[in-house]
Amino acid sequence: MSDADILAAATERVRALLRQFEAAGAQPQLIETHISWVLLAGEWAYKLKKPVRFGFLDFTTLQARHHYCTEELRLNRRLADGLYIGVEPVVDAGGSARLGGDGPVVDYAVKLQRFPADALASVQLEQGRLAVDDLAAFARRLATFHRQAAVAAPTSPYATPARITADALQPFAALPDGAAAAQGADLARWLEAQAPQLTPLWQARRDDGFVREGHGDLHLDNVLRWHDALTAFDCIEFDEGLRFIDVLNDVAFLVMDLHAHRRPDLAVVFLNAYLEDSGDYAGLPVLRFYMVYRAGVRALVASLREQQGVRPAAALRGSSYLGLALRITRQSDPRLLITHGLPGSGKSYVSERLAACSGAVRVRSDVERRRLLGGGRYRAVDTEQVYARLVDAARAVLAAGFPAIVDAAFLRRAQRDALRALAAEQGAAFAILDCQADEALLRERLRARKAAGVDPSEADEAVLDLLRASEEPLQSDEQACAIRVEAREPWSAGALAAAWLRVERRPGAG
Repeated sequence: MSDADILAAATERVRALLRQFEAAGAQPQLIETHISWVLLAGEWAYKLKKPVRFGFLDFTTLQARHHYCTEELRLNRRLADGLYIGVEPVVDAGGSARLGGDGPVVDYAVKLQRFPADALASVQLEQGRLAVDDLAAFARRLATFHRQAAVAAPTSPYATPARITADALQPFAALPDGAAAAQGADLARWLEAQAPQLTPLWQARRDDGFVREGHGDLHLDNVLRWHDALTAFDCIEFDEGLRFIDVLNDVAFLVMDLHAHRRPDLAVVFLNAYLEDSGDYAGLPVLRFYMVYRAGVRALVASLREQQGVRPAAALRGSSYLGLALRITRQSDPRLLITHGLPGSGKSYVSERLAACSGAVRVRSDVERRRLLGGGRYRAVDTEQVYARLVDAARAVLAAGFPAIVDAAFLRRAQRDALRALAAEQGAAFAILDCQADEALLRERLRARKAAGVDPSEADEAVLDLLRASEEPLQSDEQACAIRVEAREPWSAGALAAAWLRVERRPGAG
């Protein structure tokens, strides 16, 4: 049988299953993508793989579809256990297909617990129901998932520089002729130019265990609210090489898709929460490459759906993703802002909101202190180690072309000068967010924070007294690049972001 005949026979089986569900009064619905059919019936969903052959998969044999159904079940239970129930045979019952029972097996379906359409993160975003806390919690869950995921063996063929480059170029080469193909060619040239520069970092990350068995297809349509929290489902099952990837390749997909849906604020919330949990700031220079690659993947999927006539009305067109990819290649704004202020002055609260408004990556001393030292140790030698870590993280952020916020007390002039020198080294504009609060408010906030017990900072009133004794106020040259926030006066994150973005690199810096 030809591929077309195989697909036609499978299509008729799906129609037969729909008729079977209709006869049982289940009021079935059919969802179709470029590589699968999903039948919704009662409390269950049944997913069948289309017997199609593309450059990246081949589902044309029964054996392949059975294998990949089994893999889909195994892999997705890592993050969505309870959603995936089992694999059901589809049999030929007297010339008509049905689920289970006697007869030759002609296909297989993955059985899932059905969920409402508005549980998808893409729909929740459209409805205004996708909150900052949702994405931050999911980012932390993803970081935990990555830590626990299988690591690619050093001898494996996965995520080598050659494989990364080939995978990134593939979707752009497969775009249909016309304007999309022309844009794809431009983007392919950009990727090819970036590859030699990133190869040493790719290799180092592979050697250091950052290539793991991840999700591989982490866009908004593959994230849902399940048991009152966001989780991922429908991971890549058909190619280990597309699943054993750099963990930041997984992260980049959702960051890109949030940008594509015009929510850069949520993209930076997700990214910052992941980085805070993982500490993987050193990998940021690879993120932009992966974002462009993932935009290409979604552009190709959109074009395949359009060719098959199955494009959902609410889906983004391929041109939207290609336009985003082009913008990503041109976006680079390495600027550095450090906070200044005593514990309780509002540095973390203000900088978190400033990051969301400005698209900045934020590095927090409280988080890095706990990562390095295991707790709130504030001896001079401990603080020196923490600030060295902050410099390294900020350097990686700036080298990747992103704005950076370093959230720390920065009470000593030498600490501030080290970051100012880093900005000059990286050719980045430098500013200081000067957070001030009176003594009574500082102590009130520290007592409330200690009672709540949820903040990463362990600075209490004793630490406040210790740090105040060593404080070196901003000097006149520092005041010239400072943005001041008084705790008892109104402020706007948008206005602060605008003020920061107006700061220019000083002549002679870098």
